[in-house]
Amino acid sequence: MAQFILRRLFYGFLVLYGVVTIVFLIFNLLPGDPARMMLGQRADQEAIEEINAELGFNESIFKQYVLYLNDLSPLSFHNKINLSNEELELKYGSSFSFETKNFFVLLKKPFLRLSYQKRKKVSSILLESLPETAILAVSSILIAIIIGVFFGLLSALYSDSWFDKLLLLVSTSGMALPSFFVGIIFAWLFGFVLSNYTGLNMTGSLYEVDDLGKGEFLQLKNLILPAITLGIRPLSVIIQLSRNSFLEVMQMDFTRTARAKGILFLPLILRHILRNALNPVVTAVSGMFASLMAGAVFVEIIFSWKGIGWEIVDALEKYDLPVIMGAVLIIAAIFVMINIVVDIIYGLLDPRVRYS
Repeated sequence: MAQFILRRLFYGFLVLYGVVTIVFLIFNLLPGDPARMMLGQRADQEAIEEINAELGFNESIFKQYVLYLNDLSPLSFHNKINLSNEELELKYGSSFSFETKNFFVLLKKPFLRLSYQKRKKVSSILLESLPETAILAVSSILIAIIIGVFFGLLSALYSDSWFDKLLLLVSTSGMALPSFFVGIIFAWLFGFVLSNYTGLNMTGSLYEVDDLGKGEFLQLKNLILPAITLGIRPLSVIIQLSRNSFLEVMQMDFTRTARAKGILFLPLILRHILRNALNPVVTAVSGMFASLMAGAVFVEIIFSWKGIGWEIVDALEKYDLPVIMGAVLIIAAIFVMINIVVDIIYGLLDPRVRYS
């Protein structure tokens, strides 16, 4: 099992390295001048050159790439001539450092650069909004898993009935409808037309500012509409996937043998059918959850949910490239970690995966 886990971690590292390289090349080959975007169109050439020198844009692409990897690496090297010890501590916040004759060697967190517009660390900006996106994605996937597996089991038990056909129609419609369209309909219908009955708002984030100036307060009801909107598509997929998986497992030899031995119906489902039928569902949920983290952009904008999607759109409007690059890398890292965890769970559920 340890070899299986190490192999998955190595593959995940290779994927992240490829994502870092692609993100760097794409955003450094885009047209535009970040220095002029920061200073405005009336900035003089001398100020633009100073900003380019500070950000390293006056170097070759290869050297910029090496410096970018150096910033992202937990162990990085820095020339004493360019930066002082105090500047390194302020910029990178290293937890451990030691000096050689010409270099500082730092053991630190990955540095995602500074925002062009806010002049704050990108990691700080994204970590402030990441919890809200994570709460939204977790709520959506939990809704999809619990309801999807339940209705998938019912659909399998009553296959080819009117109930099964109705679920097929509903789940197909849920997969076909784009999340931004569903979000607009839900916000208008439940947050405006029926707001007197539902008590829900069209827009709102997890934390809201008190009208009397008493600070922020938790507003969980604002989570309901965006979570349901974001969970409709994975819910539809899980219903169909779990239905087909349950039908396949119920036709296997061990299920018929268990029935012949007189095992009660409910223990048969919980102990035998459910465990074997959930393998493909678990695999699909990993990709869905990661896509929810990335695909929450439209839903967050519609419902004014202040998560990573909100920050990405704001950064795109302001041409704040480090924030966009950092958001893409964080989403990619989450995607890789989720897939590694799911592969390990899948290996625990099915020993054939570990020995393949």
